[in-house]
Amino acid sequence: MKLRFSFSILVISFALFTASCTKTTKKEGAILEENYVALNYDKQEVEIEMRDGATLHTTIYSPKDTSKSHPIIMQRTPYSSRPYGEDQFRKQIGPNINMMKEGYIVVYQDVRGRWLSEGHYENMRAYIPNKKANDQVDESSDTYDTIEWLVNNVENNNGRVGLWGISYPGYYATYGTIDAHPALKASSPQACIGDFFFDDFHHNGAYLLSYFRATSLFGTPRPNGDQPIDTAWYTLPDLGTQDQYQFFLDSGPLKNLNTFFEYDLKDKTSIAPDGMTDDFFWNELKEHPNYDELWQRRGLIQHLDKTKSHVATMIVGGWFDAEDLYGPLETYKNIEKHNKGAYNTMVFGPWDHGRWARRNGRSLVGNYYFGDSISEFYQDKIETKFFDHFLKGKGDGQTGLPEAYVYDSGRKEWKEYSSWPPKGIEKQKMFLSENQELTMQQKAAAGIQFISDVKKPVPYSEDIKSVFTPRKYMTDDQRFAARRSDVLVFETDVLEEDLTLAGDIMANLKVATTGDAADWIVKVIDVHPAEAETNEEMQDHLKMSNYHLMVRSEVLRGRFRNSFANPEPFVPNQKTDVNIKLQDVFHTFKKGHRLQVQVQSTWFPLIDLNPQTYVENIFKADEADFKTQTHTVFTDSSLEFSILR
Repeated sequence: MKLRFSFSILVISFALFTASCTKTTKKEGAILEENYVALNYDKQEVEIEMRDGATLHTTIYSPKDTSKSHPIIMQRTPYSSRPYGEDQFRKQIGPNINMMKEGYIVVYQDVRGRWLSEGHYENMRAYIPNKKANDQVDESSDTYDTIEWLVNNVENNNGRVGLWGISYPGYYATYGTIDAHPALKASSPQACIGDFFFDDFHHNGAYLLSYFRATSLFGTPRPNGDQPIDTAWYTLPDLGTQDQYQFFLDSGPLKNLNTFFEYDLKDKTSIAPDGMTDDFFWNELKEHPNYDELWQRRGLIQHLDKTKSHVATMIVGGWFDAEDLYGPLETYKNIEKHNKGAYNTMVFGPWDHGRWARRNGRSLVGNYYFGDSISEFYQDKIETKFFDHFLKGKGDGQTGLPEAYVYDSGRKEWKEYSSWPPKGIEKQKMFLSENQELTMQQKAAAGIQFISDVKKPVPYSEDIKSVFTPRKYMTDDQRFAARRSDVLVFETDVLEEDLTLAGDIMANLKVATTGDAADWIVKVIDVHPAEAETNEEMQDHLKMSNYHLMVRSEVLRGRFRNSFANPEPFVPNQKTDVNIKLQDVFHTFKKGHRLQVQVQSTWFPLIDLNPQTYVENIFKADEADFKTQTHTVFTDSSLEFSILR
């Protein structure tokens, strides 16, 4: 097998963090004995046979206390159920330290086709409705078969099962609620992927170049086909530099990156049996640039009408999660829409990806400080209470939790609501005007032009380095962008009273371009006053005075403005509607601050560079296709905000 990679331990470290997000901190270590899990749990590893005969490697930690029965809490993961060996123990198990100390039967399982589990792995395996044969399997049937085995074979279980997971494991936690086993009583999908055309690898059709290095994690085939393997067989591409911006700029068109994914396999059994895939994940990305049947089949959001009402769900996400924001919000909303009789709640805090699973004391995203012990509060007062109620019967018939437990990232405080968005929301339009104004009333229509230079794209941060996936940019200071000529800035006067946004944001742009292709990026920013205090963790070169906090941002690849499945070019110099949905926020712009909107056309290398001339497939564009163009934003463009009075 030939791989164009430099192998590194970094991949294993990343996979284990993403899989469990339960890294034991020094603070936790002081609470726990060094070998707490080994001292209080027995461990066994089993191969559970699925209905088609494939076996899935499953690790079971059972409390040594057998004086009472315990519920089962399970995580299914593509990132490995390590450490392997019945004499090897994790330092911490379960969703949080409280549940580990209370006593749950904690189960980890390698999903089909990964690590020590048999079978073929498919990235976001398509759901199969109305299965009629044992060879028709998906993640729902695998979860069902696993639970069936566990409740009938694991000693001392109380017959109740819960699912949880963060990121990809969160996706499996959602999947298990579809056609769910009767013993599954609670599931908490956290930062859960919903659809790869809108999560992780794409945003509204734009390819997230920042995830390029992640492609190997999901797309490298096992060297022995579909047979189990207990060591990492993939690694991150070695870019040979810490300057990702310059690396991708120098690399040129996406097709020049093909050399990073050249496999020489004697065993081609890694090709999916459903005929819906090319060889490997990189090929799927480049051969399916539109929202075609491959992506539509693999999306999970459209199947949430099949979740079962006997499964209580608690969807968890971070307002500043750069990886999976679409997934948890759309998962909550669609379960709410299709399964009104079910217990379905959401928890959103001021976190980046999975940060709620750590106990960090001071809570920061990048440079921005949100408060103390926020993750601890979530674990102690929300997550533990949810699972204890549905799996242990605690709470006298009530969970004591609201429908929506959400953190106002501007006021820096938790709020409880009986619905999301909260009742009392009003839609308010604000218009983009000349002289950098954001106004309540539309002024005389005019066009504001800027040059989008493909040789000098707008960076997504002033602090770009080689990382697996970017995180801190979600709260980065946007002053660097506001001072560029290819970023249009619009802002309100200094606010005379607090303004709370609670819900989604719709940008209704009126634009034109001298070319026939362009991307459009909209950012909503909280401009702090000059007297704002600087927190101690902020980078030395920054101050909170006049800090431009990015509250929400989104991109739309312009070719998909009317349909993600059927792209179309712009007509050069023709005024055109481009509507961009920005995901929900819960943020108060406080008195003395300003609300600012930035509009731009490049966001590099967060997203790949649009050639700005229309080609059928950007993954196959040539160097000659990339052209500098002049774009126009018209002042009858507006943003519609959800304002909580």
